Amino acid sequence: MDRRGPHRSMGPPVVHRCVSAGIGVVCLALLQGTAAGQASPAAVSLQPPALCAGSGPPGPAGRSFREAARRTAPAVVVVSATGVLALAEGAGGADLVDPLFPFVPGERSAPEPSSEPMPEAKVPFRTQGSGFIVREDGLVLTSAHVVHGARLLTVTLADRRTFDARLVGVDRLTDVAVLRIEATGLPVVCTGDARLLEMGDPVLAIGSPFGLAQSATQGVVSAVDRWLPGDAAVPYIQTDAALNPGSSGGPLLGQDGTVVAINAQIFSGSGGYQGLGFSIPIDVALRSLGQILAKGRAEHAVFGAVLQDLDQHLAQAFGLAAPDGALVCEVGRGSAAALAGLLPGDVILAVDDGPVLTPGDLYRRLDAAAPGATWRLALWRDRARRELRVTLDMVVSAPESTAAAVDMRPGAFGLKLHALEPARGRALNLDHGLVVDAATGAAAAAGLVRGDVLLAVNGTPLRDERQLDAAADAGPGVVALLVLRHGGRGFVPVRLR
Repeated sequence: MDRRGPHRSMGPPVVHRCVSAGIGVVCLALLQGTAAGQASPAAVSLQPPALCAGSGPPGPAGRSFREAARRTAPAVVVVSATGVLALAEGAGGADLVDPLFPFVPGERSAPEPSSEPMPEAKVPFRTQGSGFIVREDGLVLTSAHVVHGARLLTVTLADRRTFDARLVGVDRLTDVAVLRIEATGLPVVCTGDARLLEMGDPVLAIGSPFGLAQSATQGVVSAVDRWLPGDAAVPYIQTDAALNPGSSGGPLLGQDGTVVAINAQIFSGSGGYQGLGFSIPIDVALRSLGQILAKGRAEHAVFGAVLQDLDQHLAQAFGLAAPDGALVCEVGRGSAAALAGLLPGDVILAVDDGPVLTPGDLYRRLDAAAPGATWRLALWRDRARRELRVTLDMVVSAPESTAAAVDMRPGAFGLKLHALEPARGRALNLDHGLVVDAATGAAAAAGLVRGDVLLAVNGTPLRDERQLDAAADAGPGVVALLVLRHGGRGFVPVRLR
């Protein structure tokens, strides 16, 4: 396996990349162990401050973030993803089939039991995250995990207009995705400099936690250059601003009101906020954006060794006077590190005469390195100092396949229905309704699942399937279905074309 080494931790917290998944929450724990550095960025043409969201260039937010929020919030969007996931990709089938269905708080929308198996062990899903507009012609930044597996993407603006979105590119290693919507004259954010942040600086996060759009939470920078276990591609900014499912992809603002990072992950034992949030520095995101726009993909230099911190006891065991250096605990087969002759137990002390006191020092060098670059490593092996030369490999983060295992495109309703049984109708105090046996196509994309009861179409009580066809033929390409689920009712728009 060719990978950069994560800064390993033996502690119990789990890193979650969280997106809102309707009534319940689906937080998929990070199981990846691969990451890579950044190649040299391509130029990115963003808006000058005068065109940023709101009026006027960014300025000091003072004691309150009111003006910063007023200026930036118009450019913060909701990103909704509809697609399919294999059961093995998530925490369990009941969570993955939980669509976005906000009108029944506290309930899960797992379908009723059925003897009909899902084809190829894949299930439809709908998730929701956040994003922000970086160019007035419709360029949107968000987190890659928000759009993972999506077959349909929509972006809802602060003024509640909704657009279909196209995935321009995705960089899974840095967890950055670029979307485009067909619109012009949009408000955009002003980007700042994450390198100026220090511990204790105030920050403001804006996003859509649990689907609650345009929500802001305030905190401080807890740490900078935080390299997470299993993820050495990003020097995260750690904050205590509350992040929850649906916050992923939203902007983190500095005290001058500029965007300094993309909110991405939390450390949590429960899947919810516990005071440890992590955001991707905006300079990292803009490098990925520049490469995606220039090449259609992101390219990263890779080293190929798993590293860990030294402590005083490990330093003594290896014969070092101080716990300075990056300890190699694994070398990927066929990687750049392996070809250079690096071995587990080596301690990297310097790269090209630049000292390496922790794994983070090496990761920062790798962030700025281009694939094919040659490093001169000073290392400690067998209680003696040695030198090696390593030529960095390249890994490409290319767009994901868009082939759908389940048809999620607008089209026919895609509903298999039966009339509400009289006994169930009496129990629910209903004299009409159609029960969903299966949902595909437009119905699945809208979030309908087996067991839902359809009560009305465009406000007219629903008693016969022919009413659905008539409404589809007469309408503007979208119909509103009143749906009963777990005792709660709400209208769901179904796009047919």
